[in-house]
Amino acid sequence: QVQLVESGGGLVHPGGSLKLSCTAYGFTIDQYAMSWYRQIPGANREFVASISRTGGSIDSADQVKGRFAISRDNAQNTVYLQMNSLKAEDTALYFCKARGVGRPTYWGQGTQVTVSS
Repeated sequence: QVQLVESGGGLVHPGGSLKLSCTAYGFTIDQYAMSWYRQIPGANREFVASISRTGGSIDSADQVKGRFAISRDNAQNTVYLQMNSLKAEDTALYFCKARGVGRPTYWGQGTQVTVSS
């Protein structure tokens, strides 16, 4: 079964860190650009960060630059999001996405991140 499974979310204090993981099953991510998005209730899903197939090109949203880092391990079929200096406004459901040229786009079910004192 083809799926993306996110993990690593949880409750953290402001200023803390979390590392999210997204593992693919049923396909290999080496043919896909991988991204993280986040969404709060009542709002559109917003882009957080992306990484190219080989990891040579990385992009991130202005709100997370300098605090979040995306990486990938194709051998482990996993993409990561290291989140540091977390703020209350980072609270959201975080999703990963796999997008490949001429291939289906896959989304995970999301992992909740809550930043609160």
